[in-house]
Amino acid sequence: MAIDTRGETADKPSGDKKARTTPALFYRQVVNELRKVIWPTRKDLITYTTVVLIFVLIMVAIVYGLDSALGWAVLRVFGGS
Repeated sequence: MAIDTRGETADKPSGDKKARTTPALFYRQVVNELRKVIWPTRKDLITYTTVVLIFVLIMVAIVYGLDSALGWAVLRVFGGS
């Protein structure tokens, strides 16, 4: 049988008002979560950076090409110098 828990947090009782997390507990939780992160290796980081830069350059070229073509077409249709 499934239990409907929508709208409730898992670790707080429903009658509890705003129970605040202390800064020390928050810091420990952040450090604990960061230990779970799988950090990329230097090779992976260089590969990802290269892929992103190439993608951005391609997108810039496409936008520049469309802007130039549409600008040329507008000047042809409506005249201009």
